[in-house]
Amino acid sequence: MKNKFYNEFDYERLKESKRYDDYRSPFQIDRDRIIHSSEFRRLQGKTQVFLPGEYDFYRTRLTHSIEVAQIGRSICNFIFNREKELFNNEYFIDPDLVESICLAHDLGHPPFGHSGERTLNLLMNKYGGFEGNAQTQRLITEIFYREDDHYRGMNPTRAFIDGTLKYKAAFSQFDKPENHFLYDNQKELVYFVFGVNKIPAKIQPPKILNNFRSIECQIMDWADDTAYAINDLVDSISGGFINIQKLVRFKEETELDELQKSIIDEIIEWIKNGKFKPMFGAQIGKFVSACSLQTRKTFLDNLTNRYKYELTVSRDVLKRAKLYKRIAVELVFHSSQLHQVEFKGNRMIERIFTVLENNYVTQLRDTKLLPDFNDKLIRKERNKKIRARMICDHISGMTDSFAMRNYRRLFDPEYSSLSDLA
Repeated sequence: MKNKFYNEFDYERLKESKRYDDYRSPFQIDRDRIIHSSEFRRLQGKTQVFLPGEYDFYRTRLTHSIEVAQIGRSICNFIFNREKELFNNEYFIDPDLVESICLAHDLGHPPFGHSGERTLNLLMNKYGGFEGNAQTQRLITEIFYREDDHYRGMNPTRAFIDGTLKYKAAFSQFDKPENHFLYDNQKELVYFVFGVNKIPAKIQPPKILNNFRSIECQIMDWADDTAYAINDLVDSISGGFINIQKLVRFKEETELDELQKSIIDEIIEWIKNGKFKPMFGAQIGKFVSACSLQTRKTFLDNLTNRYKYELTVSRDVLKRAKLYKRIAVELVFHSSQLHQVEFKGNRMIERIFTVLENNYVTQLRDTKLLPDFNDKLIRKERNKKIRARMICDHISGMTDSFAMRNYRRLFDPEYSSLSDLA
């Protein structure tokens, strides 16, 4: 039975597709292309909060993305059953589409987590910046799937691209932005997803444009918030970064209202009883069931149903999520242990980028420091900014361990292994 929530506008791909007959829906094809990509597999070796390999229970970007996808599907199912006046078996938000968006949402993140993202953005500032979400767009529309000596992208549907476009304002619309932007050459993607040649004036301001999202993108964003607000705390407690003593001190030294204090007391009790994992796990269901929809009118309503709805979350759950994230930031992300690891990762990224920049951008030297495919591709390019972007692609695509091996190979005089020259 056809889902009338979507139409040909939503299904249209970035380029004409040669696949005319398939047992899968267009959104299932998008999901499968994500899952079978090398970029998705690399997420297993990228930092979520703690370096992969330090302990075997820590979440990686891959396990985080899978959890976000599960939560995203659950939100779709909950909304379908809750909003009976809006949805039925012939008109509903497609969970396959939301799942594919959730699986893809972190593809562009570099090694060493958000710290690595900030470092690459500083290094790329004169070349147009670096942003994890913008890099995700570059991967799915330009880089996925090698063909001979060039990339071609995964040719995604309009609805899928739109769902992964968490931010729509371009780098040049800001003054040296830290994050939340697209690369300047990705403005065409925004025109494509809107199906227009010019963005309406009322949503052109960057902050408004960045917050103008399809319902699938909104679901992905809350699923992502749910996963990291809850599960980052679970990993932090499991790893000893957060304990009862630290929580008691945080409660005493921080200005909190009665609800926030009761939430901290709740966490302390869960830890005392050794039940923090199942109790935090139960919070995921509460975060899902806190969702509801409101209708709205937009300039896209004649083209698609995907902007007719806004996701709303109950105030108490939003407050709980905000406190969870605050605890993680102040007790974990600001800890000296994590800052030391971030410092080391940042220095590695800086030195690798600088040596590649000197070899391929400032001048095009004869030394081959990139793998054959990348070296061949970059030497064909005359534009220095594009060559810098290609170097950035290479570094941002590295897993944490691969970045460490590259660093040792380039700078450690005692490291002479030729067995890992992949």
